[in-house]
Amino acid sequence: MRAFRLTVGPLGENAYLVETPMGGVFIDPGDEAPRLLALAEETGLTPRAILLTHAHFDHLGAVAPLVEALGLPVFLHPLDLPLYQRAPEMAALFGLAVPPPPPKVEPLEEGMALFGFEVFHLPGHSPGHVAFLDREGGQVFSGDLLFRGGIGRYDLPGADPRALFASLRRLLTLPPTTQVHPGHGPSTTLGLEARTNPFLQGLEWET
Repeated sequence: MRAFRLTVGPLGENAYLVETPMGGVFIDPGDEAPRLLALAEETGLTPRAILLTHAHFDHLGAVAPLVEALGLPVFLHPLDLPLYQRAPEMAALFGLAVPPPPPKVEPLEEGMALFGFEVFHLPGHSPGHVAFLDREGGQVFSGDLLFRGGIGRYDLPGADPRALFASLRRLLTLPPTTQVHPGHGPSTTLGLEARTNPFLQGLEWET
């Protein structure tokens, strides 16, 4: 699968348009819907859905305008529905604004096969946080679980540090060559992070 990335919004969130066997999908369209629509036109991809790794406001600010423009279904893990519904309120706490996302969502669940991805439920940064694994292509869209040189915050409402580190351990069971496309910052590989990420040092021995 080919992935096209745009860094959008005031928090520098990575929004992706991915070419899957079933057509294009947006992953975490956080802001700047016109740029995302232009990307779809430039690449010639017809978007079929919006997939959300989690429901923090900086990952879904463009959901409402994209649904309005294209009529796309939105996929989210049910445990993140409270965050999804309160996204405008949470954005306001940071002095920002996002349009209320459409209320109808399609549920994601652990092990689900969707548009060629495997869904991994990896909570900790949020209760319903997931990652989308393209096993054949050797890449994973990790949301805010793992970054180059860092990990997701676990001091936000609904976060759980024990769950987050358990999710990181599970992610590290994938091949070290797996390309990681995170919610913020540059892409990396699991092998590089296992060797150099200070938050992952000795993680395999934690209980």
